[in-house]
This record gives sequence, structure tokens and C-alpha cells, in this order.
Amino acid sequence: MCPNPFLNVTETLNAVSATVRLFTSEDPLTLASGAELAPVDVAYETYGCLNSQGSNAIFVCHALTGDAHAAGLRPGDRKPGWWDNLIGPEKAVDTDSWFVVCANILGGCRGTTGPSSINPATGEPYGLDFPLLAMSDFVKVHRRLGQHLGISRWAVLLGGSLGGMQVLQWTLSHPEDSDNAIIIAASSRLTAQNIAFSAVGRQAIMRDSAFRGGRFLSEGTLPAKGLSVARMLAHITYLSEEAFSAKFGRSAQSGKLDPGFGIDFAVESYLEHQGEAFLERFDALSYLYLTRVMDYFDPFAPADALDRLVADPVKFLLVSFDSDWRFDTGHSRRIVQHLEGAGLPTSFREIHSPWGHDSFLLDLPDYHAVIRAFLERAARQES
Repeated sequence: MCPNPFLNVTETLNAVSATVRLFTSEDPLTLASGAELAPVDVAYETYGCLNSQGSNAIFVCHALTGDAHAAGLRPGDRKPGWWDNLIGPEKAVDTDSWFVVCANILGGCRGTTGPSSINPATGEPYGLDFPLLAMSDFVKVHRRLGQHLGISRWAVLLGGSLGGMQVLQWTLSHPEDSDNAIIIAASSRLTAQNIAFSAVGRQAIMRDSAFRGGRFLSEGTLPAKGLSVARMLAHITYLSEEAFSAKFGRSAQSGKLDPGFGIDFAVESYLEHQGEAFLERFDALSYLYLTRVMDYFDPFAPADALDRLVADPVKFLLVSFDSDWRFDTGHSRRIVQHLEGAGLPTSFREIHSPWGHDSFLLDLPDYHAVIRAFLERAARQES
């Protein structure tokens, strides 16, 4: 029986939550930029049990504002992990069969070292002195976590949105680490429109007078207005027009419209709530750094980008959603074209959903059935 310190998590989930120091001043993390970073702590959770062969491990890569808490309900939680509808006993990612690991990303703000962490050179939060990051830096840290856990090869790498981008980078850089990869609602190169959305969000944060040149943590302020506006803008891109219409239409917040510049429509109240709630769980600096990683991500640009993967093939499943206009199906098809063009085993499904980009977080039967079927084939492959 695996350890289960979560008193209110079902025993079959076998959840473990921990933080580990993976890089130290004697063994620093060398980033893609050449900068060195130490110490580096990583927060992670595991679900299920690793089998005696170590062949049933799945690594889950989270999206932009996600964290290590992917499933279950920990003591003190108001809601379960962000992918709880997908991960757990008898769910599509069945923790009765699979050992699942999810870790907070480098540069994040939920237990893993990021720009709000203390800079040992100054004794103050890094702020904008934190080095710029690349997708390969996320991979490097999570590979080290696998080594710490004694996992030399992952049965499956799984991620949605930014998490899917990390999965793509991981398979291109280190195909020897995994047999299978699932990339959901992701992109291999952001469009100008996508970059523009993130640019406006960053500017909202940086132009907030409380940002203080990134020193707001040291100076005891918080760019709350800028961060909430950034979240409101981003959230608009995560839902489809159909989803907004179904949820809100032109409904008045208080039962009748009272023309003015306050919160009059129900959709305005919803966005205001999303912005305010975001302040409780995310850091403005992490938002800057992680969105910038996505902007610069272009893994197929090098002429030899696919060489390692061709030499050590990984089986791929790509999933998109027909109402996702942030990373529409064209983004997934571009990845598929590169992979299939190199002769790699690749499956692709576009799922019907009215809910836009956020569909990858929802309990949609067709979507979960596709994931379940791919994992069942992967399990037969491992047995």
C-alpha cells in the first residue's frame, strides 16, 4: 500500500504531496540561457502506486495557471485538484493502474522556485532579477524530479495547453524518456494574436503603479488591479462565444439594466469574480515569466528538431476542440503534420465541445473516452 497522508482523500487515490530541493549551490540548474539558478525547490504530488517494474508512471504537465495539485481533495481544500475529473480511481487516467506525478512548474508560485522566491544573493524576492526561462528549462527540472523518484522512463507524458507544449518539448529533446505522449489543446508556435493577448496582460500588470518595477513583494505592495485585468482578459480567450452566450447572454446582474459604467451585465460580474479570485492563488511575476516562455516557444524551428525523436520514436495522441479559438485545431494540426511528416506514430482527434479552450479541463465523455482508449493501449504495450 502506498503512503496516504491526505486524510480526506479516498485511500485508493494514494495521494502524496511533497517539496524537494533538486538543485543546490553546489549543483546549480543551468538554464537554456546559460544562467545558473540555485537553490531550486519543486512541489509535486503523486497518485497511485508505482509497480515493481517502474513501468506504469505518467507525468502530468499543468497549464499556465495550474499547479501540482491535479487530483483529490486535500485537507483545507475548497475544491479538488484541477484535473480531478480525469485523474483518479476508475477515471480515464485510472490511479488503480497508473502511478501519476504532477509537479508545479519552474517559475511558478505554488511551491516551486520562481521569481517570488528569495534570491540568496540579496535575501529579497528575485522580482525581475529572476532569469528568463525556456520550455526546455521546465523539462530539465522535471526530468531531475523523475530521477529523484527513481523513474528512468515514463509510460506516458500528458499535458494540456502550456502543459502540452512542455510534453512536445520533452519528446523532442529526450524521446528516450517516454513511450507515449498526449498533447491536448496546445501549440507549437503562438500566433501574433496569441502573443498580443499575453502582451496586453503583461502590460496591465507592469503598468499598475503597485508593480514597483517588479519589487512589489519587497515593498509590501501588490499589483492587484493589473493582475486581475490580465486574468479577465485571458479568461475571455478561454471560453467560446457560444459558451459566453449560454452562460450569460445579455442578462443583467441585478435583474434589470441600469445604464452606467458599473458592473451591469452578468458577464461583467463573472469576469470581475475571476479576476479577484485569481489574486488569491497566483503571482504577478509568475504570470509575466510563464507567458513569455509561451511566446518564444518554437520547437520545430531548428532544422534538426525531429532527429532525436525519429531515432527513438514516441507514440503520440493529439486532441483539439472545435470551439477553441485560443489554440484552435490548426495549432494541433501543425504539430501533427510535423510528426507525421517524420513518419512518427501519431493519432489525432478533434472533439466537439461548445466550451472553448477550457474544454480540456472539463468532463466531456468523448474526450475522456479518447484518453482512456489511448492509455489502455499504452498499458497493453507496457505489459
